[in-house]
Amino acid sequence: MDEKRTGILFYNHGIKRYDIRFGLEEYYDGLQCGECFEVYTGKAWIPVRIETRSNGDGYLVGLPGVAVEGLTVRI
Repeated sequence: MDEKRTGILFYNHGIKRYDIRFGLEEYYDGLQCGECFEVYTGKAWIPVRIETRSNGDGYLVGLPGVAVEGLTVRI
């Protein structure tokens, strides 16, 4: 069984999509629409899926209305 990794979700302007930063120089390499992972809410890990609106903004299916940038996630 693979161990899940924890990082911070952010928009990577270089690849023009959301990514996860695991450390100073370590990244997930870009999330694809529909990709699943978990978000930490401060109380529990919640399974979500990332999608993109027609205007390019990302949102999480499973956590409506939550700002995507800066969330603690694991994948």
